[in-house]
Amino acid sequence: MEFDWLNTPFSLSSLTQREIEESFEDPFAVRLLPDSSRFAAQARFFNLGMSAGGIGVFSVYRTNGRQVRVIFARPFEPEERFFYQRKLDQTLAK
Repeated sequence: MEFDWLNTPFSLSSLTQREIEESFEDPFAVRLLPDSSRFAAQARFFNLGMSAGGIGVFSVYRTNGRQVRVIFARPFEPEERFFYQRKLDQTLAK
């Protein structure tokens, strides 16, 4: 997966580019297409994944199928951590 980091539209103060990229490589990452018409019209997606260091990362991104452009990223909020863990538990229980 190739990332476009030119002119990043958000501050990388709490996360590194590598942590964000690792969250996309997480085999248990949850990728969502929002049902909001605002996001769907602009083809933006959500990713919830863990970095190799165990940091939960919530990202909003767009892709052309070859390259990923991260529009926003931040550490998980408690609700997102709960959602990610629930999906992980469901996957592993199968």
